Amino acid sequence: MPRPNTYALTWRLPIIVWQLLFFIGPLLFMIAMSFFLVKNYRMIEAFEMKNWVKMFGRNYFWDSYWLTLWLATLSTIVTTLVAFPASFALAFRTSETTRRWAIFLLIIPFFTSYLVRTFSWYTILAESGVINAMLGTIGIDPITMLNTKFGTIVGYMTLTLPLVVVLQTFALANIDRNLVQAARNLGCPPWRTILTVIVPLAKTGLIVAALFCFILSFGDFVAPYYLGGSKPPTLPILIIDTTKSGQQWPRAAVVAVVMMVTLITIAFTAITLAYRKRASA
Repeated sequence: MPRPNTYALTWRLPIIVWQLLFFIGPLLFMIAMSFFLVKNYRMIEAFEMKNWVKMFGRNYFWDSYWLTLWLATLSTIVTTLVAFPASFALAFRTSETTRRWAIFLLIIPFFTSYLVRTFSWYTILAESGVINAMLGTIGIDPITMLNTKFGTIVGYMTLTLPLVVVLQTFALANIDRNLVQAARNLGCPPWRTILTVIVPLAKTGLIVAALFCFILSFGDFVAPYYLGGSKPPTLPILIIDTTKSGQQWPRAAVVAVVMMVTLITIAFTAITLAYRKRASA
């Protein structure tokens, strides 16, 4: 029986302890809390399925679940498509110096609060905001953009777009240029080179970038609340609403556990697809 590598285990121990204390531990407590009961506004330790039956039996829970899943998926698709041309240009059409400066500028938004950036869109998308003021100059009536799903997607992209561009740029910049040049020498059109050579070679990075976008969008509270109007609520908003309704923390824990299970399932599926090798002919 092989002996454990003490040296390797020693260096891995801090991250193991960190994950146990700040991820596994709280997750297990949240799962346990979902079986507690609330009586007279106080949680009582129990092991009953009442909270799960209550939440799963309510249409508003499933409406919030499918809405959150749909908005996160739509945000991922839109953000990926919008980010790809910029990432492609940075990876193949700019110098190394320009690319470094561009990545630095993309990171700068993270120096400010996401809530502040969201409120900046509030003034831009309002009926008396910048966009509608510009449309009014050409005779177009004001368009309602706040308290809509469009506003939610704009908020999601504010959070995720810079990160997706950076991750895609790293993936595209590491592609072997000889393979791209070989495709061009063989007469492959540019669009076909992108679809059949560049995208498959950068598949892992592109999927990981999309996964980060989905995770951040799925769990975001700020965008659907301040830009989307919170009606109907997404799952993060439903958690807040549930805790305000008679201190129902166990039922909110049910929603949180469902979110975690969904994210873990999608994450493992995406990582499997990202690192799965193409079958040889």
